[in-house]
Amino acid sequence: MSSESINVLYVDDEENNLNSFKASLRRNFNIHLAMNAEAGIQILEQNEIHVLITDQRMPGTLGTELLARVVREFPDPVRILLTGFSDIEAIKDAINRGQIYHYLQKPWNEDDLRQTILSAFEVYKLRKEQRELSENLMQINEKLEFMLRQKLIS
Repeated sequence: MSSESINVLYVDDEENNLNSFKASLRRNFNIHLAMNAEAGIQILEQNEIHVLITDQRMPGTLGTELLARVVREFPDPVRILLTGFSDIEAIKDAINRGQIYHYLQKPWNEDDLRQTILSAFEVYKLRKEQRELSENLMQINEKLEFMLRQKLIS
């Protein structure tokens, strides 16, 4: 999968940050933007998002609250917290409730952000592959158990 097909959702209540994010990364990734948590959830419902990046301090729903909800409802996207504040409680909350992959501070370094997204996507692919392998193994196990029962019956 090329980097152009990596779907990234960035949630931030500041339009300038959204525009800057898209302008700097649109050549590398398929960027989706949301100005609040609910708009982000709608995008998650309608698209396969590989990497979710959210700001922490937004009106209505904090980034950590969004991340905790995403863990429950959309566990596949790899989650990143990007914030301009060094709030240790928010970081702990993001790790514990939002199960984040990475924490970044604003203003972001474009190269670091790009590399973090690429690394997060690798994690996404590995998790998906592991899930598929586990499902295949369970199916093979079920077939083997069925064959064994058939052999025991005959």
